[in-house]
Amino acid sequence: MSDAPIRIAIVGLGKIARDQHAPALLASDAFDLVATVSLDGATMAGVPAYRTLDELLANDVTLDAVALCTPPQIRPVLAGEALRHGLHVLLEKPPAATLSQAAQLEVLASASGKTVFAAWHSRFAAGVEPARAWLASRKVLRAAIRWREDVRVWHPGQDWIWQPGGMGVFDPGINALSIATRIMPEPIFLRDSELELPANREAPIAARLTLRTAGGAPVDVDFDFRQTGEQTW
Repeated sequence: MSDAPIRIAIVGLGKIARDQHAPALLASDAFDLVATVSLDGATMAGVPAYRTLDELLANDVTLDAVALCTPPQIRPVLAGEALRHGLHVLLEKPPAATLSQAAQLEVLASASGKTVFAAWHSRFAAGVEPARAWLASRKVLRAAIRWREDVRVWHPGQDWIWQPGGMGVFDPGINALSIATRIMPEPIFLRDSELELPANREAPIAARLTLRTAGGAPVDVDFDFRQTGEQTW
């Protein structure tokens, strides 16, 4: 295996890219950040910039992989395009809006011999695997999930999160669900939900879910994007 760094481009230069992806890539000898892509013309000092993924690919930039940090609505299409061009793909979560979209990306990755990886970053928190091991030999009788954030802190001025497919409070909420589905010793299923939508918006700002494990144990979920002060995770 080559020790050469992976030549990667960030597609979507918003908050998550600037706060997490770019610093991690620049701090690692395993990667070489060779380009960025942003529709709004955002750039990073010293890194070649393009407006679209098509423009990047048309310029014959020597590239091994892309990190897709765009809003979720367009992520599966961009991932498919990158895979068809023979690139490895890291997808911000969620990788797709539907299971069929995710399955199609798996097919494309297999056909191209490339990797597609979804960044379920909360699953890599230090306590997740110990919790999974501890629960493996135990019977869960009840569980509660509380995940409350301030949307003004984490998504300032980002209207896409309230648009169709933007997911609203489920953008952070799926972090909690990614942990729950990793550590619970049996599958969990949605039984009921109550969503709160702001006026003139098309994605929820709060959600209360009723889940059940395969064995019937209740799992109560409370997501809220209106938390101020200390965040609840």
